[in-house]
Amino acid sequence: MERPVIDFSTVLASSAHDMKNGLCLLIQLIEQLSSKMRLNNMDEAEELAQIHYEASRLNTNLLQMLAMYRAEKNVLPLNVDDYYLDETLDDLVANNSLYIENKKLSINFDVEDELSWYFDQDLVSNLLNDIFVNAMRYCKSSILISAKTVNDQLHVSIADDGNGYPEHMLQSSITTPQDIELNISRTGLGLYFAQLIAATHEQDGTCGFIKLENGGPLNGSVFTLVLP
Repeated sequence: MERPVIDFSTVLASSAHDMKNGLCLLIQLIEQLSSKMRLNNMDEAEELAQIHYEASRLNTNLLQMLAMYRAEKNVLPLNVDDYYLDETLDDLVANNSLYIENKKLSINFDVEDELSWYFDQDLVSNLLNDIFVNAMRYCKSSILISAKTVNDQLHVSIADDGNGYPEHMLQSSITTPQDIELNISRTGLGLYFAQLIAATHEQDGTCGFIKLENGGPLNGSVFTLVLP
């Protein structure tokens, strides 16, 4: 009797989906426990914030994995609608408030008034959350989130006051999974995901893209998402 052929990528995607659901529940429980700890002035609240941060980062990685799997199978859903940027970016910060408060980070906004744009809320929010989480990790104390229109395109930037992107990340182009370097701390997986999601947003033959720079308003790293 022949052994059944196992599509490992499908099994992995299914497992990732289950793990993502479990992590979401874990994150909610951590937030509830942290609220109780803050009320009691418990020292362990800071350690819990770090656990929450790592759980959120794992959840983001699983979301990226599922999105890339669906893209490979040509079944990545794109649900585009009109969203206000100030609300989307407020939610981004609120979802990471536990870590922000415990690390006493300064988060500032520079968003055009009444700015709205058409994009997939879930995909773009996951993309920006991954970039924001990394900015929190590598910044010294401050992050600036900005959104504006430039030449009829949306530019959303996340800048920090850290040491900036490593030179190899500024010079390399991560356009396929084979370009990801697994032997370094910043592998580029998040950037590949960001490029993938940006490029799925297309209008009149123009696709979205991302930019990496050093310097900017806080003299650190600057990530910019550009959508048509």
